[in-house]
Amino acid sequence: MAQKSQKDLLTRLGDVGEEALARVANSQRTSRLFDSVGGMRERLEEVQKKVRGLDALERRVAKLEQQVADLSKPKTRARTTTAARKTTTTSRRSTTPRKRPPSS
Repeated sequence: MAQKSQKDLLTRLGDVGEEALARVANSQRTSRLFDSVGGMRERLEEVQKKVRGLDALERRVAKLEQQVADLSKPKTRARTTTAARKTTTTSRRSTTPRKRPPSS
């Protein structure tokens, strides 16, 4: 009979616990708490999206900084040799026809 009364006691405790949980779940305070937690979840998701976007921005900024550094370096001119500077002189042909002297 001790086992039966122990089961009854555990059953009663379980029932009381279920009732207490049901009351807590249905209370206004609990619903406000869950609403605020839901709002926090939404905000957390927004923040995560923004942070993921920051990674892409950091990569873009690093690339732009490298381009600025490359552009701000003094450019060295390649020396040209005298042979490269030589130009060949050829007589230019005129596109207008030459006047012929009058024949006598």
